[in-house]
Amino acid sequence: MKLVTFAIPCYNSQEYMDKCIQSLLPGGEDVEIIIVNDGSTDGTAEIAEGYAAEYPGIVKVVHQENGGHGWAVNTGLAHATGKYFKVVDSDDWVDEDAYMEVLATLQKFVEDGQEVDMLLTNYVYEKVSENKRRRMIYSLLFESGKIMTWSEMKRNIKGFSILMHSVTYRTEMLRQCQLTLPKHTFYVDNVFVYEPLPYVKTLYYLNVDFYRYYIGRDGQSVAEQTMIKRLDQQLYVNRRLLDAYDVWEIEEVHLREYMLSFLETITVVSTSLAYISDDPENIAKVKDLWKYIKEKDIRTYHHLRWGVLGNAMNLPGRFGRYLSKKAYQVSQKFMGFN
Repeated sequence: MKLVTFAIPCYNSQEYMDKCIQSLLPGGEDVEIIIVNDGSTDGTAEIAEGYAAEYPGIVKVVHQENGGHGWAVNTGLAHATGKYFKVVDSDDWVDEDAYMEVLATLQKFVEDGQEVDMLLTNYVYEKVSENKRRRMIYSLLFESGKIMTWSEMKRNIKGFSILMHSVTYRTEMLRQCQLTLPKHTFYVDNVFVYEPLPYVKTLYYLNVDFYRYYIGRDGQSVAEQTMIKRLDQQLYVNRRLLDAYDVWEIEEVHLREYMLSFLETITVVSTSLAYISDDPENIAKVKDLWKYIKEKDIRTYHHLRWGVLGNAMNLPGRFGRYLSKKAYQVSQKFMGFN
């Protein structure tokens, strides 16, 4: 069994996928790199097959009809043979020094017979066009260098969320929770880092800057105007998260509070995007979302509506919309939007 599987979803990625793949190759025979060609129409397939031919014990290629990022993640997980599983987007990369520490940490878990469900590492926003970067670290939330449970979480900071860039999951745990991401849907990375959480019984924070997240590519799904155009997909993901669990039934208080905080952040983003758009149709859709939350669970509704970020959504008129946009800007700092 490989130590870790890296899944790389690729759609028309020929211009930047080399950097991603090459950053993972130093893992050698301990790793498995699965390139999922998601119906690309450029040279992605040929580049992927070239790596598979050159590194037959490390790189695998799976070709599929276009199903979107989430569907490509599903495919990578279905083919994974590694003890651990991580998604690396084709325009991102990993830091080699941190990579070696990650592999050594995962190997120690295996040697010691310890089942760690989630490894958490830092990530760095790389805005290459402006030569700027911003580190996102988790030392305020978790103690570094020890296997822990949710009960040992230091604190919950509203808006500061665990993202796909920061997680490496135990593969079998992901399969046990039957995680399946939907086709042709953006923002499903939020599902990836939310739905498995109640299945995560042990976690470990390694304080290294492992993942490098590229910001600023044209058409990037987290660009504000792009998100407004895809508001329906944001709202779909928002509802799926709300439907995933009755959060109030989760007994562990730290996990419950974190999941409520995550729901609040996602709902603030949905609402603020509608307000920023100044489109009456979008605003009506968000009002329907809040009505849905209220009818589904009044306790969740009040928690989200009166939360630190969500409180702005409760105020009427222009001032309420102004505050909601400010709340969005707070979330923006931690969720990686342009």
